[in-house]
Amino acid sequence: MPPAHPFDDDKLKEECGVFGVIGTKDAANFVALGLHALQHRGQEAGGIVSHDAEHGFQSARRFGYVRDNFTSQKVMETLPGPLAIGHVRYSTSGSKGQTAIRDVQPFFGEFAMGGAAIAHNGNITNANALRRELIERGSIFQSSSDSECIIHLMARSLQRNIPERMEDALRRVEGAFSIVAMTRTKLIGVRDPLGVRPLVLGKVADGWALSSETCALDIIGAEFVREIEPGEMVVISEKHGVQSHFPFRRVAPRFCIFEHVYFSRPDSILGGRSVYETRENIGRELAKEAPVDADLVCPVPDSGTPAAIGFSLQSGIPYAMGIIRNQYMGRTFIEPTEQIRNMGVRLKLNVNRALVKGKRIILVDDSVVRGTTSRKIKEMILDAGAAEVHFRIASPPTQWPCFYGVDTPQRDKLLAATMSEEEMRDHLGVDSLKFISLDGLYRAVGEAKGRDKKCPQYCDACFSGEYPVTPSDQIDDGFEMKAAE
Repeated sequence: MPPAHPFDDDKLKEECGVFGVIGTKDAANFVALGLHALQHRGQEAGGIVSHDAEHGFQSARRFGYVRDNFTSQKVMETLPGPLAIGHVRYSTSGSKGQTAIRDVQPFFGEFAMGGAAIAHNGNITNANALRRELIERGSIFQSSSDSECIIHLMARSLQRNIPERMEDALRRVEGAFSIVAMTRTKLIGVRDPLGVRPLVLGKVADGWALSSETCALDIIGAEFVREIEPGEMVVISEKHGVQSHFPFRRVAPRFCIFEHVYFSRPDSILGGRSVYETRENIGRELAKEAPVDADLVCPVPDSGTPAAIGFSLQSGIPYAMGIIRNQYMGRTFIEPTEQIRNMGVRLKLNVNRALVKGKRIILVDDSVVRGTTSRKIKEMILDAGAAEVHFRIASPPTQWPCFYGVDTPQRDKLLAATMSEEEMRDHLGVDSLKFISLDGLYRAVGEAKGRDKKCPQYCDACFSGEYPVTPSDQIDDGFEMKAAE
């Protein structure tokens, strides 16, 4: 397993991406390509399960990048068939460095009516309680993943077929889930009733594809058909095509707003909107809310780039690549010794000295989590001779942890949870620091009136502390939710 990147610990991280294909020759090859496009959603490990009539279910699970594990003919020949699903993952914050291969999805289970495999993006917030109950009733868990609870609940269901057993199991699950699953003949996609995590449907040749994002459909030449709706289950077979139904009680959806800010690739489409254009709009809103006299607008690459372009367009201040990213700084580049760690972000980012010297610089980034990387970048800009450094952040202050499938530090490790904006500015040592407001972020994603305080249109718990699903396990462990206002 490659060592964790020593300089990427100051960003929120998605925990996984899912992809599935049915009705094509060598479906696993399409899945590998789709997972490659979803690599940004999980870089620790990946897995693929396939099925064909002759060989039955076959699986391969590996640590590391898709490109290093699922591109050789030798590996892909072990995954034959017209039906396959795959998964890329990050570990949860509590298990970094401890992940075993048994934790890598998709998970597989053999039932009386045949086998099924499942890949899950999200987080089950009552997993501890479910796990205790299932163990007491005789279930034997093979992994530490909350997703395995779904397989055990399906095994104990009395429903007649696997899709119905999955429905039965998911009705007991709390939290967030976008699921891609497969039986011997069916590809299944499900989103939780709130639709916190994304899932889309595509058409590829004579078959179908399910994906966390539209960018992964593009790489296999699939046509984007539509998003799977919150609370929807689609069951896809070569014989019957796409069959849709809604097994859960309807509620107002709460899609993760941070998908628009950072998680999703800028070339994806979310809710009918270009992620790139949304991020540019965020930059424009930020320029309206927090103007500053300066000479250059520079992104913190790469996630701050679209917002920096929007800030520049709105403010009229020239855009420039003041920081250059080393595109070849991989996770396996070098063992992160103390000497290398002391080099900080310089192995990954370098300042364009000729450009920034003597200039007043606006640095646009997507978020501030712990603040460690922001301080190092500021020091690099000043060392290069910048006259002033102003931070503009394309999201509100991250004050609360996420329990719905995002790897977030504990609350006391979040800079905005322990400091005011002015204290953060002093801590980072910059001339000014401003975050986009929550209403401004909502306007940028298309809500002209801003955030509806009585019924927010998105899940924004990491900013507001208002959790749409009670994080039961966390409360049992002593987590204190925000008091009702």
